[in-house]
Amino acid sequence: MKKNIKKPTLNEKRCVQTFDRYCMLNPKAVWFQDYEEDFEEMEEEEEDEEKGEEGEVRDVEGEEDRRRELSPRRRKEIEAIQRAMQRENELVSSAHSRPSTSKAEPTQKVVADSESHTKKGRTHGRVIDFTAARQREVSQQTADKQKKRSAELLRLIDLDYSVTMCLLDLPPVSEYDMYIKSFGMANTKQAYVQCNEDNTDRDTQTEETDTVDKWTQHPPESNTACGGPKASQDTSDESVVRMNIDSKRLTTFLRSAAQVMAVLLEENRAENRNSVKQLHSQTDSLSFSEGCLHLNTKLPFLQGRQVTLLHFSQVQTHTLLSVHAPRSGSSEEQLESKTLICVWNVWEPSAPQRILIYEAEVRCCCFSPGKATLVFAGTAVGSVVLWDLREHSGAHSSLSADGEEFTLRYPTFSTDAVLAGAGHFSSVVSVEPVVVNVESGIRGSFLEDQEESLGLLFQLGSLDENGLLNLWVVTELPKADDSGSQTDLGLRPGGKVKLLHSSSIQTSDRSTRHGVTGVTPLLSLLLKFLPSDSNHYFIGTNMGVVRRGTRHGLRAVPKLYRPEDGERPADITALDFCPSGEPFFLVGCSDGTVRLHSVLREEPVSEWSTGSGDVPVLSVLWSRTRPSVFCVLDAASVLHIWDLAEKDMCPVITESFQTDRVNAMAVFGEATRQNRYSGMALAKQSGRLEIHFLKPPLTVPQPSDSEKLHLLAQDNI
Repeated sequence: MKKNIKKPTLNEKRCVQTFDRYCMLNPKAVWFQDYEEDFEEMEEEEEDEEKGEEGEVRDVEGEEDRRRELSPRRRKEIEAIQRAMQRENELVSSAHSRPSTSKAEPTQKVVADSESHTKKGRTHGRVIDFTAARQREVSQQTADKQKKRSAELLRLIDLDYSVTMCLLDLPPVSEYDMYIKSFGMANTKQAYVQCNEDNTDRDTQTEETDTVDKWTQHPPESNTACGGPKASQDTSDESVVRMNIDSKRLTTFLRSAAQVMAVLLEENRAENRNSVKQLHSQTDSLSFSEGCLHLNTKLPFLQGRQVTLLHFSQVQTHTLLSVHAPRSGSSEEQLESKTLICVWNVWEPSAPQRILIYEAEVRCCCFSPGKATLVFAGTAVGSVVLWDLREHSGAHSSLSADGEEFTLRYPTFSTDAVLAGAGHFSSVVSVEPVVVNVESGIRGSFLEDQEESLGLLFQLGSLDENGLLNLWVVTELPKADDSGSQTDLGLRPGGKVKLLHSSSIQTSDRSTRHGVTGVTPLLSLLLKFLPSDSNHYFIGTNMGVVRRGTRHGLRAVPKLYRPEDGERPADITALDFCPSGEPFFLVGCSDGTVRLHSVLREEPVSEWSTGSGDVPVLSVLWSRTRPSVFCVLDAASVLHIWDLAEKDMCPVITESFQTDRVNAMAVFGEATRQNRYSGMALAKQSGRLEIHFLKPPLTVPQPSDSEKLHLLAQDNI
């Protein structure tokens, strides 16, 4: 271990040098020099005894450290001074020398002592470090005190292992606590009572409670449903009145509860996978069908009627409208010349949910844009009618068939009583709701609040053959009046929903009403509003073109959508927009052609022929789950299914129904979900209604569906 030695200062070095010089010049001071040498030897012996051999090494290292600290120049100067002092000492010693022998001995002794002292000074130096010795003594005392202090404290902070502590104390559970634990802690509370000496009694005074015995029986065997031992005739009459009031409330409750239970059972059945397996047993041998359901159209009032129209609700995809044309030769004279509209739930095919009735022929129909609570229809006599499906069945007439009772609902409102300036003078060919454009995330809640809380505030468009487009506002009255209204003559007594005329637009010019040839009048056959912007409307005509216009604002571009070879006499029989939001729509014509148009271009993107010659196209419908799949039904009862992602020149599936021809078609499904329950409804000539579920390759969306449409549009630029 190396000891730290205090370095001598410059003044101390000079003092030591001066003292050495003085000793050399004054030989009489040899005794002091000898004392100093003795002191140094004693100090060195003490250090050797304390530290042994390490002391000598430490002194040599200290001397070497002091020499290293001096610069070479300074070291040369010191050596030169030492040589000069040595020569001066030699001169002084020679001057004081005597010839006698007695006196020469001390002189020789002094010279020898000075030489030995010079040699020893060269070896050990002349620095006496008293400060380092004092510092070592103080440090040793301080270390002893700390060692003593630590020994005393160590005895105080020793760990005591005699103290124990219980980390878990779990006493046994009593029988009462075990009972409470098994019984449950919900809706329970422990109460503490006083007993024995702590039990305090308090006297209170209360009035006696009057009690009366009553009895009740449901269903009642007589007019009296409840009573008591002292009930009089008057009280029995009051009980009868109370019974009638309670029965109405009970009926209302049971009706609403039955609707809730039906919805829950319907959802449970839709989610049950076993229902799909049951469908396979009923499926026909069709290449596109995975399963089939048959709606019960064998009811007496539906037999012998052909289904002319089918329409699915866009929100409640399981709700279907079917229009049954009038029939002749029926025993029920009241229904012989009337049109029936049935509202079906495809998961309850045994009977229709609602039966709507109207005196004239129905040309078009649709649901309300939100929940399927309202049904609108356009008739051949130019009237627009609506039915409120929420009305109580007791306010309508009933019909018994097959041991069951069915309610026949007449229109809640009709525009027949509207003034001539605001109505239609020709057949209404299309009715369409004007859907408010909202974001998809709030669309459902917005429409629900719009119809139920805000009173069904939305617009409806109706188009007749002469191109007159009427816009109606659907409003709901705050309270129904069973006696009817003196101002709203078209409102049925007890009805709450009516149509208010908003505006009229003449979509066809007078110069073009007689057609291009001047012989065939220009007719309007279809009406569709642009899904992304309800301000734009599209109208199919009998000249093979689709007219485009706006309800307000500037004109839209392009104004017309023509076929590839220009205008020609051909009816636009079908028009459907892409449900995925892509700017494309399909057009079906009476000459057997199907066109794919882009909203931004006048010419078609593609044009196909059904392959059945000039057989008119009855319906063109886009798949609700795949943008590249669409279905075409022609008048020859042939169903064509296109898949543009697989083939863009011809259909991938063609099915012919010759035994029982198909009159109408409708598709269902949800575009935002990969729902396997998507397919189509087919109306047969015999009056049968079939619900076919398409196979997964036709319903599961593919990444290339939208890309294929845009590639077709780019290839035809």
